Amino acid sequence: MAFLDIFKKKPSLIAASLPFETDMHSHILPGLDDGSPDLGTSLTLVRGLMSLGIKRSIATPHIISDLYRNTPAGITASLQLLQEGITGAGLDFTVSAAAEYMLDDSFFEKIAQGEPLLTLYDNYILTEFSFGSQPENPQMMSFNIITNGYTPILAHPERYGYFHHNYKAYHLLKELGFVLQVNLLSVTGYYGAPVAKAAKYILKNGLATFAGTDLHHEKHLVALGEKKNMAMFGELFGKGWNIDLKI
Repeated sequence: MAFLDIFKKKPSLIAASLPFETDMHSHILPGLDDGSPDLGTSLTLVRGLMSLGIKRSIATPHIISDLYRNTPAGITASLQLLQEGITGAGLDFTVSAAAEYMLDDSFFEKIAQGEPLLTLYDNYILTEFSFGSQPENPQMMSFNIITNGYTPILAHPERYGYFHHNYKAYHLLKELGFVLQVNLLSVTGYYGAPVAKAAKYILKNGLATFAGTDLHHEKHLVALGEKKNMAMFGELFGKGWNIDLKI
């Protein structure tokens, strides 16, 4: 059953709007990564975001050297396809695109070669660590990024399991210049209890600057719209997140 069918049959799922109008982390561009596979699905995801109070989205497809070798040209083409689909469907929704860069060797080759990166706004780029192995030298990573003129936003640090026994790492990452972004669903237990605990620690200690849906598919939409989860977002986030991201 599609998300929109669920929404029509059970409007009580939507208790309120999400704590921001601009979603700065999603995978709604068609055919690029593990998010939307096609334009029809992308439009369904956009309609779902709109039902949750989102007016603008910065799509952030993965760029991972050994998995998703997306390029600015390919991302721009997919963005244009979605923008045309939104216009054709008569939807009042704004979408732009950046990328979610895995901090791997290929990324730092791009930096070294002076290849322009896709920014969320100004000089901010969205980055991620590997889920499988802890980065050996985050100090050098942040130094390299910052001295090349960018500010790194680190996506969902609460989801990296190797930090769950060392919460001091979150403080260190912020001190190193990483701007931390928490996934909304992390606080609900969607990714498991340890992730929820870490996310709440990051939020309650004032370490997070941004929040995002990290939307990939309709199951995320259903979870985001659940009444109990909406209540939790209101309690932990309040209003005004991502307020500077006007696109």
